[in-house]
Amino acid sequence: MDEHTGYQSPLSGRYASPQMQEIWSQQRKIGTWRRLWLALAESEQELGLDITNEQVAELRDHLDDIDFEAAAAYEKDLRHDVMAHIHVLGDIAPTARPIIHLGATSQFVNCNTEMLQLRDATQLITTKLAKVICNLGTFAKEYRDLPTLGFTHYQPAQPTTVGKRATMWAQDLALTLEDLEFRLTAMRFRGIRGATGTQASFLDLFGGDHDKVVALDKLVTEKMGWSSDKQLSVTGQTYPRIVDAHILSSLAAVAATAHKFATDLRLLANRGELEEPFEKKQIGSSAMAYKRNPMRCERVCALARFVMNMPPNALQTAAVQWMERTLDDSANRRLILPESFLALDGLLDVLCNITDGLIVHESKVQANLHQEMPFLATERLMMEAVKLGADRQDAHEVVRQHAIEVARCIKEDGAENDLLERLSCEAMFKDVDLTMATEPSDYIGRAPQQVDAFCDEIIEPIAQRYSSMTTEIAELRV
Repeated sequence: MDEHTGYQSPLSGRYASPQMQEIWSQQRKIGTWRRLWLALAESEQELGLDITNEQVAELRDHLDDIDFEAAAAYEKDLRHDVMAHIHVLGDIAPTARPIIHLGATSQFVNCNTEMLQLRDATQLITTKLAKVICNLGTFAKEYRDLPTLGFTHYQPAQPTTVGKRATMWAQDLALTLEDLEFRLTAMRFRGIRGATGTQASFLDLFGGDHDKVVALDKLVTEKMGWSSDKQLSVTGQTYPRIVDAHILSSLAAVAATAHKFATDLRLLANRGELEEPFEKKQIGSSAMAYKRNPMRCERVCALARFVMNMPPNALQTAAVQWMERTLDDSANRRLILPESFLALDGLLDVLCNITDGLIVHESKVQANLHQEMPFLATERLMMEAVKLGADRQDAHEVVRQHAIEVARCIKEDGAENDLLERLSCEAMFKDVDLTMATEPSDYIGRAPQQVDAFCDEIIEPIAQRYSSMTTEIAELRV
C-alpha cells in the first residue's frame, strides 16, 4: 500500500519534524543494533575471546546497508525480528556470522537502542523547548511595561503587563525544561545483562572470570558513547519500564504547560488583544471569510492532550512487568514511546512559530483595560475619600451600590462605564481627584522589574546553555 491507499500516521505525515522521525526510524533502530553487535564483538575480542580482526572489520563495513525486505522475509518464517536481522547481517557478513550476538539476548539490542533513542529524542525536545522559552523572553522584554487587564477566575482583576504575563508562560516552560534536563542526566545505559539480567551467558564465555564480564559491560557501554558510571546497577531482562513512565511524565508536563499557554492565547485572541501569526493568504473558515481562527494554538492543545494521556499507559506497563520481564510491554511501547515524542515535537514546532511572531494589538489592550479601570480604582478612591474625612464603610457602600448598577447597565444595556461620573456627584467624593486613580501604570506594581529580573536570572542562562545547540524548525504545515 502507498500513502494514499493505506493508513499513515498524521504524526509522521503532518506534524513531526524530519529530525524526530529519523530518531525513531527503522534505519536508526537497526543501524544501532548493528553498532551494538560491533561494540560487543570488539569488546569480546579485546578481552580475549576468539574473534578475528576480519570478523570485526566485516561487521564494521555493514552498519547501515540494511535489506529490510530480506529481514521481512526472514521474520515471516522465524517470527522473531532480532533473529531476522541477525540472519540478514550474517548473509552479508558471512565470516562474522558465527560471532554476531555472541552471549547476548534480544534485549541487548532492543533496550540499549531504545535508551539511545530516548536520550537523543529528549535532547531534541529540550533544544526546541529552550527556543520557545527564549522567544517568550524576547517578547516579554518588548512589552515589559505595557499595562493589561489581569484576570483571576477569568474575571477582571488588578492590572499586570503583557510582558509579565509572558514571563509566567515562560516560567512554566522553564520548569519543565529543568525537569527534562534532569531526566537526561539520570538516564542509565542497560549494557550487557543476558536473559534474566544475571550475565550468566557472558560468565560462561569467559570461563567464570567475573572481572572480564564486568570489563565487557563497561567496554560496550563506553563504545556506545556512554560513561561507564552511567549504567544501571542491576536489571532483569529489560531496563526498568518505570524509566519510560518517568520520561513520558516529563513530556506530559511540557505538553500541559504548552496547553495552558495556547489556551490563554486563544482567550486573549477572543478579546482582540493578542493573536498568533496569520499568513497573508491563510483561510480561517471555509464559510466565514472574515475569521482569523487561532488554529495554531488549537493544534497545540490537541497534540498536548494526546501527550498528556500517555503517562498512565506507561505506568500500567511498568506495573505489570512480572518478575524478570513479560512481553506484553513490547507492542504497547512500539506505539507510546515514539508517538509521545513525535506529537510533542510537532507541538513544539508550532509553539516556536507562534512565539516567534506573536501579534499584540496595543490599542485593544488599552481599551479593554480602560473599560475596567474605574472598577479597579475603587479601593484607591475610597482611601482618598477617607483621607478627606469620609467614613470608610459609608464610602464602601456608596461605591458598591454605584458599581453594581454600572455593571448591570454595561451587561444589559451595552452602556459605557460611567462609574467615575456617578461618584463625582456624591458629596464624599466631590473633592477627590477621580482621574488620578485611573492611570493604569500606577497599578502594575513591580511587573516591569520582575520581567527584567526573570530574563536575567532564567532566560539568559537558558540562552547561554543552548546557544550552540541549534536545530532547524520544520516548516509549519497548516
